[in-house]
Amino acid sequence: MSAPDFLDSNVLVYAYDVTSARKQRIAQQLIRKALAGEALSSTQALQELSATLLHKITPRAKPQEVIAILDALAPIRLLAPDTDMVRRAVEIRARYGVHFYDGMIVAAAERSGAQRIWSEDLNSGQKYFGVTVEDPFA
Repeated sequence: MSAPDFLDSNVLVYAYDVTSARKQRIAQQLIRKALAGEALSSTQALQELSATLLHKITPRAKPQEVIAILDALAPIRLLAPDTDMVRRAVEIRARYGVHFYDGMIVAAAERSGAQRIWSEDLNSGQKYFGVTVEDPFA
């Protein structure tokens, strides 16, 4: 079995953002792969999704809507941060100059054994400690 892909929070957000039907369709396809066990994500990505839906996207989601979304995404395998992942994020920040929270995404993807991170936020084509970023919306 090949290594699973890793979904960044922006992929999760676009699946529920109605402002771009194209991005929404692509993101929903990636989430279906994750629900089938072919991709995974992190608790951080779910936190960012929840905050974005509650506070940033217009129209803002109601808490009960976010809870329903989280329930729908519950089968997706998630990595939770620990001290070693936080330390690795700091190392990623030092080596690549990315924001700490992007470093946490890379650290989680690396820990999971993923070879690819689907992300619009990180540099597409960039390899971070052996994990390559691809922008699914490019």
